[in-house]
Amino acid sequence: MDKFTKQDGSSPDIVAKNVERLRELFPEVFGDGTINVDALKETLGEYIDDREERYSFTWHGKSKARQIAQMPSAGTLRPCPNESVNWDITKNIFIEGDNLEVLKLLQKNYHRKVKMIYIDPPYNTGKEFIYPDKFQDNLDTYLKYTGQVDDEGFKLSANSETSGRYHTNWLNMMYPRLKLARNLLRDDGIIFVSIDDHEVHNLRKLLDELFGEENFIGQLVWKSRVSEDTRAKTGLSNDHEYLLCYRRSPLGLLRGTEKDTAKFSNPDADPRGPWRSADLTGLATKDRRPNLHYDLIDPATKINYGCPPKGWRYGKKTMAQKVSEGRILWPATSSGRPRHKLFLNEMGSAFKNTTSVILDHSTADGTRETNAILGVGVFDFPKPVQLMEFIVEQGLADSSEGGIVLDFFAGSGVMGEAVMRLNIRDGGSRRFLLVQLPEPTDREGYSTISQITKARLSAVGKQLYQSSSRKGSAEGSTGFRSFCLAASNIKSWDADFDTIQTDLIESINHIKPDRTEQDVLYELLLKYGFDLAISIETRRIEKRNVYIIGTGSLVVCLANDVTLEVVNAIAHLKTELKPAIMRVVFKDSGFVSDVVKTNATQILKRAGVDDVKSL
Repeated sequence: MDKFTKQDGSSPDIVAKNVERLRELFPEVFGDGTINVDALKETLGEYIDDREERYSFTWHGKSKARQIAQMPSAGTLRPCPNESVNWDITKNIFIEGDNLEVLKLLQKNYHRKVKMIYIDPPYNTGKEFIYPDKFQDNLDTYLKYTGQVDDEGFKLSANSETSGRYHTNWLNMMYPRLKLARNLLRDDGIIFVSIDDHEVHNLRKLLDELFGEENFIGQLVWKSRVSEDTRAKTGLSNDHEYLLCYRRSPLGLLRGTEKDTAKFSNPDADPRGPWRSADLTGLATKDRRPNLHYDLIDPATKINYGCPPKGWRYGKKTMAQKVSEGRILWPATSSGRPRHKLFLNEMGSAFKNTTSVILDHSTADGTRETNAILGVGVFDFPKPVQLMEFIVEQGLADSSEGGIVLDFFAGSGVMGEAVMRLNIRDGGSRRFLLVQLPEPTDREGYSTISQITKARLSAVGKQLYQSSSRKGSAEGSTGFRSFCLAASNIKSWDADFDTIQTDLIESINHIKPDRTEQDVLYELLLKYGFDLAISIETRRIEKRNVYIIGTGSLVVCLANDVTLEVVNAIAHLKTELKPAIMRVVFKDSGFVSDVVKTNATQILKRAGVDDVKSL
């Protein structure tokens, strides 16, 4: 029976996976297990640019920022059912923790499964912002920061203009997070990032590098202020922010704005249905498009309407067809301008391109909404929920699809509220996945920002459920499963010579004593790549709990007294459930004897179980 190794307890090794992909593409550049860089350059030929002077975007620490994105995490996510709402039925996820470590842990579970990402990162205004990263021990840094491990005098670094690395520190914070986030996007996925003037130029370059310039959709301008800023010292009130929008690939498209169908009617009982009057004039001069310049004559009245300065919208042949089909609206006199019928049922799409300038929904709206939910002054400068609804509608057009919306700078949780409200409104099945650092606050009743996030989600969810006429679907849509980032539940044995006897005894049980079966179970979901919202069936077999995940693709028994009867019953699940692949996990010290442990592997293999492991 194989044991979980230290590698099994870590998030996916991105570097190792990339090397394997490279080996598949270019096996000839490998020798003695390493890459021959010169051979790789020769293979890539003209695509290599080794000139000293070339266009690039770089800063101090960029190579380390790239490395930190590739370093596996040894953390886990502990379930917190008592801090959740409707745990058993909801598919929404909230995670309290450092988003860099969380993004690493989600690489296997949500790889290319997220439809839309929105983030509102800390703006680099010269004031302090949370920056807990250390390139070698980020999880350890987070655990000290949150008081999960002792570290007397531990201080969290901050960023300010006086630090000497004003832009550098912010870019080092953003780069690994965005790099990891891209891995989670589907091929048709969209990312929106809120930003202001301080870093918009750098963020554009960063996103161009990570997503590709060809995947830039647009830079939306949001008028965030209603009245001018009287504090401005330059004579200019900065009343706007930006939304940078990129896609994973050309498959990613914004939905657009709904066309106004109220203008369609059928006053003449046309059998083709409702229509509206549309312009027939063209957009080009006679020099540019001579084929669109001709006299238009009503064949019934013989009235000649001449030709407008920029011609007609259609050539003579197409126009003649429209005339024969009775689509042209003829004015009573030659001074009028003919128009044509545009039928509702012939519209190619119910949407038109949306504007890049957003004039609705100010920061003041967001403040009023948040104050009403959480109390006055609890959270500074929250985004308005209607702006978030607009973003979700653009990035996740199909409400019935159940696409995932990820926000790993969740703040007050307004994105979660937007997803809830849209689902209640149209019966959709969108899901949110929010991540928020437990950053300390001085707000009464809320010691951390993550507490504010959960409080908002709980309060809004309750309001929406009570007002919904679809209680069944609303119960899941307005709930969330809460998790918190922690060190792995599985002990890694690093024996010290002076304590080797104690270490040997403790290593018999590899699971930390303060962790529950649920803690271990959800760590296994992370390692095997299951959705954190997946349903888990608990069966009592020989008075022991056996957990069945994914209709039998993973079976877990963490009991302390596993007998052959338990093993045989688990083996029978392969025949009963018929999963394509079945994996079984036990606790290494959980068998009643070594004989049972040895026989367990053979029994399960004979039953067709694909993999048997012990913790």
